[in-house]
Amino acid sequence: MVSEAEGGVEQAMNVTESFLTALGALFANKLRALLTMLGIIIGVAAVITMIAIGEGAQKAVTERIQALGSNLLFISPGAQRGGGVTVIMSGTSVRLRNEDVEAVREQVSSAEAVVPEFSRSAQVKYQNRNWNTRIVGTVPEYEYVRNFRAADGRYFTLSEERSYTKVAILGKTVAENLFGTADPIGKSIRIAGQSFEVIGILESKGQSGWQNPDDQIIVPLSTAQRRLFGVDYLSQITVKVVNDQLMDDAFLTIERVLRRAHKLREEQDNDFSIRNQADIITTFQETQQTFTFLLAGIAAVSLLVGGIGIMNIMIVSVTERTKEIGIRKAIGARRKDVMLQFLIESVVMSVAGGLMGIGVGVGGSSLLTAYGNLPSLISVQAIVMSFVFAAFVGIFFGLYPAWKAAQSNVIDALRYE
Repeated sequence: MVSEAEGGVEQAMNVTESFLTALGALFANKLRALLTMLGIIIGVAAVITMIAIGEGAQKAVTERIQALGSNLLFISPGAQRGGGVTVIMSGTSVRLRNEDVEAVREQVSSAEAVVPEFSRSAQVKYQNRNWNTRIVGTVPEYEYVRNFRAADGRYFTLSEERSYTKVAILGKTVAENLFGTADPIGKSIRIAGQSFEVIGILESKGQSGWQNPDDQIIVPLSTAQRRLFGVDYLSQITVKVVNDQLMDDAFLTIERVLRRAHKLREEQDNDFSIRNQADIITTFQETQQTFTFLLAGIAAVSLLVGGIGIMNIMIVSVTERTKEIGIRKAIGARRKDVMLQFLIESVVMSVAGGLMGIGVGVGGSSLLTAYGNLPSLISVQAIVMSFVFAAFVGIFFGLYPAWKAAQSNVIDALRYE
């Protein structure tokens, strides 16, 4: 009678033998094994890279928003709905106007600075070079409230803003595309067909994911409204509160002031939305996370395709080695031994593919950060998740071929040519 200890030793020897046999079979067909693993490699690498880029972009933008300070309130036209979504309604009352800015300045004592903004895309030209970018019309306080400083040259003055002066401060990306390595200060550019003098260059912020704060031009608000676009309303109002402790008080006071200015009745909803930095960060993170998971899900399809490839090759391998299976069974191998051998072979391929995929994914993310100007953040959780999923794919798609091999009839297998 075999003792429990002897049974355990025998089982361990069977597993070791099956593992070595599986490795021998894979090394005997190295190219085929590598091509079979390719789907797993691509899938794991794609999942890791997509999540790394998504989380890197999220971290970079979040840090940039937080760098503006925690005592900013952003007023936008439209009623805010759940999830931070702002819905623009019909009617002129939905628009923010210069009068709203004056009302907030005069009636909100906790407001240190109130900065109106109007932005719209426009074509910009210098000599034979063209560039489409975002034009931001605002006031001089924009420089320190929104932390967009002039690295070269200067900002426009209050008198220039009040006199509709056509001066412009270029973002780094705009300056490079229009002027290359030449100095833009003092040069004349055309914005929407009108001539503007370049008086400054903004500090470079660097691209964050799909956003590029360097790709913009800042002009006086009055110039943007009256001379460029012919509007009398605003895209946004930024309010800098004296300190963090007064944020709630400022929020409620601004809401009350704007409701009175827009002549809203008590039962009517706000036709504007007020958000602070925390709201914006939360909304952005939720949106970014959704896109990251979507991209990772699409990339994970490659893992399933790789699993189907493993099943296909394993079925072919079982057919090719039918006689070998018959010989093993004839000399005493049990069904579970045969099944274990082919299952281990499938898992080894998927695990090896997963390990190579991790290397490709981490390397690819690093290259995109170094040469593609895309921030990335390698996630240990993503690495573990993709590797475990790859191993599961190997087990799941290897079960049927292993079961098929185990069910082979010894006599028929030995006769197989």
